Amino acid sequence: MAPPDLPTIALMQPTLVAKPFQRAGWIWEEKYDGYRMVAYKHEGQVKLVSRPGRDHTRRFPALVAAIAALSPSTLILDGEVCIFDERLISRFEWLRHGKPPGVATPPLFMAFDCLHAADRDLRDLELRARRDWLEDVLEGQGLVLPARRLADDGLTAWLEVLARGYEGLVGKDEVSPYRGGRTLSWLKVKQPGYREGERGWGLKQ
Repeated sequence: MAPPDLPTIALMQPTLVAKPFQRAGWIWEEKYDGYRMVAYKHEGQVKLVSRPGRDHTRRFPALVAAIAALSPSTLILDGEVCIFDERLISRFEWLRHGKPPGVATPPLFMAFDCLHAADRDLRDLELRARRDWLEDVLEGQGLVLPARRLADDGLTAWLEVLARGYEGLVGKDEVSPYRGGRTLSWLKVKQPGYREGERGWGLKQ
């Protein structure tokens, strides 16, 4: 549930496809192995809400503080909470168990969309315009970061995924607005062997 005066977001969800591809006018981002969240900020108060609608604000106080410190008085970010190992690979199991066995980052909010900022609903804007908003809002932040972009060509981006050991990639149409539900404007490709980790994340409310 969103705070008062902010819309409750129905998440835009990429469609899984079997093979990497190249399309003109699309961008390519790392697919993270983490926990999908919407961050709502309203008058200094922040809520972190998972895809099923559960409130996980208390679990990530450092992220809440970082989002509260961002300049817009109202803000909605779509992203993923992740922990990264020393090779900057996201490790879902470390989020789940809470005690990473090796060198790890703290939980980070990897934001891949800005849906509302400064009392303005941005969902009808093209993705590339929303990305400009996102980068402006997050400039200089340490715990809340824009999703990492890969190579401009989808097939080259896939080679980058394989070389670095990422979970996969998400291709997105640069001119697409933000629409809740499964979409063909965002397409994901996963490396064999990865699962949708968030389904197995046992969090107490």
